[in-house]
Amino acid sequence: CRGDFELETSMADDKTSTSAGAKGYEPIPFAKKHRISVEDAKAILAKHGSDRKSADKEGRRVSL
Repeated sequence: CRGDFELETSMADDKTSTSAGAKGYEPIPFAKKHRISVEDAKAILAKHGSDRKSADKEGRRVSL
């Protein structure tokens, strides 16, 4: 039964590891939010990863 326990704890870990704060943006909603091209959004998100604050800052800069 030990194998069952390990499976259950790993499933629980998966649920807690995807918190909303740690997730990054998707390119299309990010592009719409900042009124920029999807290509620019993809480049910004690739550069900044899941750091939403710096990605938003860069998105505002590009949209000007």
